[in-house]
Amino acid sequence: MLGLPDHVRTCLFDLDGVLTRTAKVHAAAWKEMFDDFLRGRADREGTDFVPFDAVRDYDEYVDGRPREDGVRTFLASRGVELPDGAPDDPPERDTVGGLGTRKNELVLRRIREDGVEAYEGSVAYVHAVRDAGLRTAVVSSSANCRDVLAAAGIDDLFDERVDGVVAREQRLHGKPAPDTYLAAARALGVPPAEAAVFEDALAGVEAGRAGNFGLVVGVDRAGQAEELRRHGADVVVDDLAELMESR
Repeated sequence: MLGLPDHVRTCLFDLDGVLTRTAKVHAAAWKEMFDDFLRGRADREGTDFVPFDAVRDYDEYVDGRPREDGVRTFLASRGVELPDGAPDDPPERDTVGGLGTRKNELVLRRIREDGVEAYEGSVAYVHAVRDAGLRTAVVSSSANCRDVLAAAGIDDLFDERVDGVVAREQRLHGKPAPDTYLAAARALGVPPAEAAVFEDALAGVEAGRAGNFGLVVGVDRAGQAEELRRHGADVVVDDLAELMESR
């Protein structure tokens, strides 16, 4: 009833876009931050302002990646290089850390003002997974993962959490590297071949494939099913509830 191979004993879920409706919140915050930065840079240099595309640029350069990696990857696509600075740089500082701080403040403001909504199909699926005796973990690049889970009321559904805070403490490479998913599998005491990865981000799907996990499920929230398959998804669904109907 779970749509999983018999050898899968654990399920590793991405947060934004898989469990919670926060991917659009993140995309909007990235756009607000980058547009402000790019507009100021264009004004200073007398060049044309080309805004951040909240769909194409978000999917290609920042979705699923750790915050600082997202800043670097997108800016590199525009031929812009900034000093790294520090992760706790103030938001007015034009460093990778400063832009990351600026983006994080925007996300937290939006979450405080609008709250967090979980996908009903995903919550039902996680409950079914746990009722079947499988263990679960949430694997997210976000340093705000704990707060988002609590705000959505689903923090009690996961045995382990590997997020941006844990990744920094353990010096894990972010997605598309498989490190965070591998760390979650270790924490649950299973080899990757016995774990399924659930991801909506192209970088996250790549991470699942690179880690040789038993199943990589792509969750298509943005009309990119073929891209998810090309990046390594074994199965693509629009909603996790579909998996309960697949057998």
